[in-house]
Amino acid sequence: MHGSLPATPQRRPASASRLPLLLRLAFRELRGGLRGFGIFLACIALGVAAIASVSSLSRSLTEGISREGRRILGGDMAFSLLQREAGAPERAFLESKGRVNVVATMRAMAVAGEKGSGLVEMKAVDGGYPNVGMLETDPQLAPADLFAERNGAFGAAVDPALLARLDLKVGDRVTVGAANVELRARLVSEPDKIADGIGFGPRLLLSQDALQATGLVQPGSLVRWTYRLTLPPEQSTEERLTRIDTEANRVLPEAGWNIRTRLNADPRFARNIERFTQFLTLVGLTALLVGGVGVANAVRGFVDRKRASIATLKSLGAPGGQVVLLYLTQVMLIALVGIGIGLAFGAALPFVITGLFGHLLPIPIQPTLAWSELGIALLYGILTALVFALAPLGRAHDVPVSGLFRDQIDPERRWPRKRYLTALLLSVAALVGLSLLAAYDRRIALMFVGAAAGSFVLLRLVALGIMALARRLPRPRGTAPRLALANIHRPGALTPSLVLSLGLGITLLVTLALIDTNLTRQLTQSLPERAPSFFFLDIPNQQADAFEGFLKNQAPEAHIERMPMMRGRLVTLGGRPVAEIKANEDVSWVLEGDRGITYAKAPPEGSKVVQGEWWPEDYRGRPLVSFDRKIAEGLGLKIGDEITVNVLGRNISATIANLREIEWRSMGINFVMVFSPNAFAGAPHMHLATVTFPNGSDAALDARILRSSAQAYPMVTSVRVKDALEAVNDVVSQLVMAIRGASSIALIASLLVLAGALAAGHRARLYDAVVLKTLGATRARLISAYALEYGLLGLATAVFGLLAGTVASYFIITRVMNLSFTLDLSGAVLASLLAVLVSVGLGLMGTWRILSQKPASYLRNV
Repeated sequence: MHGSLPATPQRRPASASRLPLLLRLAFRELRGGLRGFGIFLACIALGVAAIASVSSLSRSLTEGISREGRRILGGDMAFSLLQREAGAPERAFLESKGRVNVVATMRAMAVAGEKGSGLVEMKAVDGGYPNVGMLETDPQLAPADLFAERNGAFGAAVDPALLARLDLKVGDRVTVGAANVELRARLVSEPDKIADGIGFGPRLLLSQDALQATGLVQPGSLVRWTYRLTLPPEQSTEERLTRIDTEANRVLPEAGWNIRTRLNADPRFARNIERFTQFLTLVGLTALLVGGVGVANAVRGFVDRKRASIATLKSLGAPGGQVVLLYLTQVMLIALVGIGIGLAFGAALPFVITGLFGHLLPIPIQPTLAWSELGIALLYGILTALVFALAPLGRAHDVPVSGLFRDQIDPERRWPRKRYLTALLLSVAALVGLSLLAAYDRRIALMFVGAAAGSFVLLRLVALGIMALARRLPRPRGTAPRLALANIHRPGALTPSLVLSLGLGITLLVTLALIDTNLTRQLTQSLPERAPSFFFLDIPNQQADAFEGFLKNQAPEAHIERMPMMRGRLVTLGGRPVAEIKANEDVSWVLEGDRGITYAKAPPEGSKVVQGEWWPEDYRGRPLVSFDRKIAEGLGLKIGDEITVNVLGRNISATIANLREIEWRSMGINFVMVFSPNAFAGAPHMHLATVTFPNGSDAALDARILRSSAQAYPMVTSVRVKDALEAVNDVVSQLVMAIRGASSIALIASLLVLAGALAAGHRARLYDAVVLKTLGATRARLISAYALEYGLLGLATAVFGLLAGTVASYFIITRVMNLSFTLDLSGAVLASLLAVLVSVGLGLMGTWRILSQKPASYLRNV
């Protein structure tokens, strides 16, 4: 045979041939890399990472609380009573179910002689403590050695904060009530610290014998007795715990105890985690939505760069829908890369935190792969990318081939076809639905959705308004101002993208700045002019008059207010058990645990009767109660309804006689519930007193009063208001820092979006610069024009951001946080000006690069 054999055609890989045509084309075009999609990837990855991280950490915390519930609670079940110990029938019931250990907690004053005194959160334990987990002290001592009585003093472990506050060291002694206490070790870790809650003073851990020796346990004392029940391992099942809970309420209906199991060791802490998780998730979703604008800008720039490819495909007969689908496929593939990065970061964060800081955290974390939470973050990322990519991609469907080439200088503005608008609306609905379904509080989520939608619409209107105004203004004589004004409203102007990007960023900055300012002021600077300097708790009823006389001698110029005080737990409202009542979120705290209650002949200071009538001073009829109006409305109560409270193991019913408005910010003595005096006739109770100086007090006077009251009345607990506020402020400051850290993600996303918006307009700016430089425009003149353009847009957008951010922060402070709002724009204005400077700087950086290009290579293609 003559000649050569025909060449064997090369066959494509089988895996590639099996892929649909669209995927093959999409992968082929992606071989060129992800140029222009850096900000796209960063925006998607940042938002998804924020949501995935928050969700994963939340799941790890709740898993840790669930798995470590027995250690947190100190047993399988905990039965808590306030102001009284369990009676013989109650104790017998508990001991019939398993092993019982007792813990008592109360506030007290630790007196260190001439070194002064300090408030402590005293915790008295029995010989079996800790029943679960390990007590860590420095030096490490066995409980028997730590708490034993030696040389006339009981042993104790103490929080190092008290040692620092009173200049003490291990081995020193303090007096608590009538007992001498030796501080034998520093307290490092309590296994059940979370279940005991957060106190205002340092912890003092001692024995039950030491507590009795103090003499502080009197009828009506604010002592919480907790009986921890440990079941045999074979009986510690969920069904068994539920049966004991039900039986305890059935057999002893008036015990008035609060029952918890290892399954809900700290329900309030778990709920707070859920609430905070929702807030941070909304912050992450804000970052994702802001990043969505970056997605739209990147897709718009992508379509701009692909005009030749789109024109070629359409000229070869590709339908418009197939072209849109091809590039939508590419965009979503790139989005999946960013989503994958965000998911990987979010999934790994709990493991990293546990590995690096697990031993330092006071709460248990059980790192886990939270598949459902990661799945929700995945859906958020996909839907956000889809929502913001559909519109710029759909616009290319109906533009003819010639129009695609001509669009460089004469961009057409038209709505996408109905199919793309329908897909867009469905994607938006899915994103909103996901936000509502995944939310802990759907009311907050709905407000967030409305605010986000309103922001996008308003910013679009602002952009159109700025362009319309620029179009109607008289033309300046100077070249730079005239060019800047024309750039704002010309076809293909960057105004809509820049206003949207910068407007979202400034609005967020102003909102966070004003919330931060108001929270700081509320907690540290908003004490009323006549705020009390001291609260005195646990004043024995028989010594109340003598103690008031003592205070008048110590501070004759001060105003002293005193009221009786008890603790009670609501049992029924309007004839319905509390467990069946679905209260509003902002008042549900009233139904949780014990509340302070009092009785009075006249309305307390700082409150005003707004509905109903107050009872006569000599009232002797059926018990009546006065309720806070806002809380009564939140609980669905009205005048004439009956409520039942459990006080000292007795159920007492009373009829609502009137509703009051209370000025809580005065920090005076006030209560949600004030009963008629006959309701608690003969019941043992303590008193609460406040001392208010008309012209304020100084540190020396405060120290003298604290020292003298602790020595003369060791049973009375003194709380300096400034110290209590500092303790609260420490907790809230940590919360604010966490919020700032999470919110910074959204701010970073705003900067990325702004940079993306400027990058998306690079092609049009390059064309302008080439033509203008060819016509003789100098670099300085063009820089001046662009700086003026960006500055005018930035200032106009900053005004909107200030207004919108102020409204948003006012709504959050007054409606969500239920605090007063003060307008202080100093920080917000500074933040806005910095944002404008950043936007101008970013714009000029990109412009300088454009002006550095040589005209020749571009003029050949014009």
